[in-house]
Amino acid sequence: MKQNLLDLDREGLERFFADELGEKRFRAHQVMKWIHHRHVTDFEQMTDLGKALRAKLHERAQVRVPQVQFEKPSADGTHKWLLAMDGSNAVETVFIPDKGRGTLCVSSQVGCGLNCTFCSTATQGFNRNLSTAEIIGQVWVAARHLGNVPHKQRKLTNVVMMGMGEPLMNFDNVVRAMSVMRDDLGYGLANKRVTLSTSGLVPQIDRLAEVSDVSLAVSLHAPNDELRTRLVPLNRKYPIAELMEACVRYAQRKRGESVTFEYTLMKGVNDQPEHARELIRLMRDFDNRLQMKDAAKVNLIPFNPFPGTRYERPDDAAIRRFQKLLNEAGRIAPVRRTRGDDIDAACGQLKGQVMDRTRRQSEFRKRLQQGGAGAVA
Repeated sequence: MKQNLLDLDREGLERFFADELGEKRFRAHQVMKWIHHRHVTDFEQMTDLGKALRAKLHERAQVRVPQVQFEKPSADGTHKWLLAMDGSNAVETVFIPDKGRGTLCVSSQVGCGLNCTFCSTATQGFNRNLSTAEIIGQVWVAARHLGNVPHKQRKLTNVVMMGMGEPLMNFDNVVRAMSVMRDDLGYGLANKRVTLSTSGLVPQIDRLAEVSDVSLAVSLHAPNDELRTRLVPLNRKYPIAELMEACVRYAQRKRGESVTFEYTLMKGVNDQPEHARELIRLMRDFDNRLQMKDAAKVNLIPFNPFPGTRYERPDDAAIRRFQKLLNEAGRIAPVRRTRGDDIDAACGQLKGQVMDRTRRQSEFRKRLQQGGAGAVA
């Protein structure tokens, strides 16, 4: 079977050229630039490679990128792609332009292995992890569409591993893909411009600290264990105290490192003043542990409704009240502006095509048919 070169980071590609093709390692660097800088997948177009090497590559390798099933632009400039991953599965990838930056939201799994009750992706169940090629292939598709040229015409400035799936449940493939994102021969993004978002797998957060240097975002969504366990069932295994300890260890690797805590505001669930005060105490303790102001940053995300959910978005007054309490306590707590909701591309709304190996998708549909939105958690 031919080796898909998108599955390899620089080190892996160098080994492939040296060990499998009997070529000099620098040839791998040339090919990386062709693939990720110029978006070329045909070896015949890689004109600085010799004829004999191109013949070897045709025989032993390929550059296979995800196929676009459809793409949809939003009125606000957001762009969504549905990308086929195999004969029956597809994932969504979203590009969000803003002043001076362009952020790509990338998926790591077909569906999600976790079951957070307020997330649309969770209702689709889970099929499998994405390969490195399928993860970095999402960046390739977006970069080609945007005409992105690393170090020159940089339209893609940030990548967030916040799409479908829990990235740390697909650890090796995600880390390898993030290596290509940050490599000068790949997409040349600074470490702090690649963000991994996790629901809180404590051992994997510690492991990530050993092998990578990306920004960390944690899906917190509740300031106490009782509420968080209802929203994020993983909390039963890794409660808030353990999660915060892991985040302290992650931030301690590098002086001045901060961690972002994502907090989705849901009406009457976690948006009350007492929740804000609990959150302030949690964040203040984090700062104190690191002896650093603003070591903990809070990203407030108004809930984005989807068909079949019982959760609701708080009204603007409640959102402002919650934010004001945090700000008055000296916390940085921006409210994430909802983008792409007209094409179901907002945070928490992503749904691809998942051949579910769990029963979650069928159970969700059954509840939806039986009781309507109010019956579905």
